[in-house]
Amino acid sequence: MPPPCQRCAATRLINLDTAQRISVVSGCLVGGAIGALRATAATSSLSLSTARFPLAKLPAAMIGAITGGQSGIRVTSSLFAQWLPPGTGTPWLCLACGHTFRQSYPPLAAAH
Repeated sequence: MPPPCQRCAATRLINLDTAQRISVVSGCLVGGAIGALRATAATSSLSLSTARFPLAKLPAAMIGAITGGQSGIRVTSSLFAQWLPPGTGTPWLCLACGHTFRQSYPPLAAAH
């Protein structure tokens, strides 16, 4: 359950840790797909008989996917580095006012 916003008391908040994880995975997948597509793109028009994916292009597609995925990870990580507030705790983004803040972690239970 998200805490209320510290600026406007709205309860519509996004956990930025979760959003960052989802966007890094998405950036990796999209970057990998773009990299593989660019690595295997044909410069001339394909006839119907050669339209199938040739296995000779598989290594180039894998290398393109890996480098594209790494680029996607770098881009999304750098974007979130600008949004995350400094400090420790769970980062939150208020959807009502755009304020970012961190809620400190709860103290550990005392050992008896």
